Amino acid sequence: PVTVTAMEDYRACRERYDDLAGQRDDLVKAQDDLLGIIESLQRQMEKQFLENFRLLQQYLSETFVKLFGGGKAELRLTDPKDALNCGIEIVAQPPGKKLQMLSLLSGGERALTAIAILFAILDLKPTPFCILDEIEAALDDANIDTYADYLKAYSENTQFIVITHRKGTMERCDALYGVVM
Repeated sequence: PVTVTAMEDYRACRERYDDLAGQRDDLVKAQDDLLGIIESLQRQMEKQFLENFRLLQQYLSETFVKLFGGGKAELRLTDPKDALNCGIEIVAQPPGKKLQMLSLLSGGERALTAIAILFAILDLKPTPFCILDEIEAALDDANIDTYADYLKAYSENTQFIVITHRKGTMERCDALYGVVM
């Protein structure tokens, strides 16, 4: 049998095909554009991350020396080729010790290294206000004094609320509020 409406069916089917093919082409172009934008953003983010990472390393080195009275500390990327997706290792060498991973340091050395990282981050991105909750609890009395003096000097540009039970830190506060349960 001959289909009388075959020509009209073909035209309608062809119009629908052309419309859908145009939509597909638009979607493929939009996908390519988005992938290009994502790639550009990732390159820009990686560049900015690496710049800030280098600055943070520099500030950490300076802060570590001030808090420890010597030594050195480094931040290392576990995979420098994939900076945005890799981990960060913290390596420190307190005065008189060998260079080692953070996990191999004593509790007080780990705490003081973490404090050095915190202040290095504050140097990188200053903030007018900061709350510290017993970050110096693991420090011995000599390191408490060093930390408290550093905090006091740093408080010229940043206001700190410090939650602590350590006498050396409380002695250097501008205002002291006691809380009991």
